[in-house]
Amino acid sequence: MNRIARRALHTCKVPADLSAVTYRDAAGERPDAVGVSQETLDDIWHSAEALYRTGVHPGLQLSLRHRGEQVLHRALGHATGNGPNDSEGVLKSAMTTETPICYFSASKAVTALLIHMLAEQGLVNLTDPVAYYCPEFAQSGKRTITVHQVLSHRGGIPAIPRDTPIDVLWQKDEIWRLLCEAKPVEVDGAKVAYHAITGGFVLQRVLEKVTGRSIEEFLDEHLRQPMGMKWFTYGIAPEHLHQLASNYATGPTPRFPVSWIVNRALGSDIHTVEKVTNDPRFQEAVIPAGNLVGTAEEMGRFYQMMLNGGTWNGKRVCSEMTVRRAIQQFGSLQIDRTMMIPMRFSAGLMLGGNPVGLWGPQSRDAFGHIGLINKLCWADPARDISVSLLNTGFPIVGHHLPALAKFVYTVCKNFPLIPENQRPLVAA
Repeated sequence: MNRIARRALHTCKVPADLSAVTYRDAAGERPDAVGVSQETLDDIWHSAEALYRTGVHPGLQLSLRHRGEQVLHRALGHATGNGPNDSEGVLKSAMTTETPICYFSASKAVTALLIHMLAEQGLVNLTDPVAYYCPEFAQSGKRTITVHQVLSHRGGIPAIPRDTPIDVLWQKDEIWRLLCEAKPVEVDGAKVAYHAITGGFVLQRVLEKVTGRSIEEFLDEHLRQPMGMKWFTYGIAPEHLHQLASNYATGPTPRFPVSWIVNRALGSDIHTVEKVTNDPRFQEAVIPAGNLVGTAEEMGRFYQMMLNGGTWNGKRVCSEMTVRRAIQQFGSLQIDRTMMIPMRFSAGLMLGGNPVGLWGPQSRDAFGHIGLINKLCWADPARDISVSLLNTGFPIVGHHLPALAKFVYTVCKNFPLIPENQRPLVAA
């Protein structure tokens, strides 16, 4: 892509020879153990390369597991220094499979499972009103909104109040005060309206109230340590900030009506989102719906644990029933009133569909979560795969969309549906 085209499409520089910007963890790939052919690996990886060649993602990571074994573990591009506005002389750092990346909204799946684990422990009942645990939340007509409604994006508070300063996001008590005072758009849970940021703060408050501990401590004890994660924390410690991949608003600037939907969902325009997400205050904060940090492999490991029915390396992380409750569809396919697209949700995850859905063709059993439009993390019991595609660009509508759809299709095509009695999480 020449300089004029890059400027018009607001993309990064992509070398003709991708081998110079490719990182492969050869020891972490074991396709032979589960009979995955080299042709399959090449087909999927070439689709990831095609996405990278669109120039909208300065850096990219991919982890893919089949039947519990990781068969692809690779990275492309740069963690920093190759954004659309970066000069030729700026210092670049390579993207590797170990580079921590912010998951953004893909964090929601992890936070949701923590809440389901609280229910497993008998500390919460998901059908209880939030106000049962946090009475101050009952203000402005929110007395009957339940924990389950918040998990399933039916809590009636999809956005923080208009004109709220961005730095309120890392002021824990102030954001809670605003959410308690907020008037809901509805309280009966009948309509889906994606809660981009708000729901995570509500769930955090409930968790911390019933456990007497911080959500960071609970995550560390119940997921991060049992699963041997290096990163997988809300935000990142100051001493590791220099290792965190930078975020880039790429692709054409959204215009109305897309810009209106972006502002409605994220609370700001995409260039402000870029600035905020590269702010150390955001990067070090605890934002349960939007700033978990880790690698593609770690998020893939999380979904593999769910496919395993709640176990990892022989350790019981949560019960199989907890996993089933977390992925059970709640309500019908509906137009989401925030994102203005049809969605199927469980209490915490985005679900696939038939004949085609978010996670590809014939993906009704698949579950996962998207992070800032383009990060795709999911598991599909019908194919026995867990997939985590992370990247550092967040284009909205652009020329990359066919390549992104082709990647999902290519993964599904190469792992055909397996008989129901051979699937993990076989339907009861």
